[in-house]
Amino acid sequence: MFQQIEYKGTLQEGYALLLKQLEALLEGETDQTANLSNAAALLNQFLSEVNWVGFYLYRSEEGELVLGPFQGLPACVRIPMNKGVCGTAAFERNTVRVADVTAFSGHIACDGATRSEIVVPLIKNDQLIGVLDIDSPVHNRFLEEEQQHLEQFAAVLTKYL
Repeated sequence: MFQQIEYKGTLQEGYALLLKQLEALLEGETDQTANLSNAAALLNQFLSEVNWVGFYLYRSEEGELVLGPFQGLPACVRIPMNKGVCGTAAFERNTVRVADVTAFSGHIACDGATRSEIVVPLIKNDQLIGVLDIDSPVHNRFLEEEQQHLEQFAAVLTKYL
């Protein structure tokens, strides 16, 4: 099991270090599964108070998201576009940050312990690749500043997909 990365300093300094580590892990690798797997493991190691970190990949021929590499308990395998937090973020192509999942109409509960969630779409060359999904057992875990950092993480990652 990974240990959480310990850093002293601001959230911004921590994410700057995380982005450097991501670049180092992905540099020179072109395999999407390997890159997504390492990205999920890195985030799971870095983030505190999370219970699921992973990706759902867009399958245009099926019009849905399909489970990709992740860290956490077994998860829902298929999510229709515009359903749940992941499907909404993918359909709208915008990050969706949910402070309380019980208040999100149509939330898909894969893990009953989840209380808050953030989903960041992965877009490259104006094409939807999938979404980064992070769940937490803590209400309102993901604040606006962290959303911006996770969107930067997703932007760096998509360069390698």
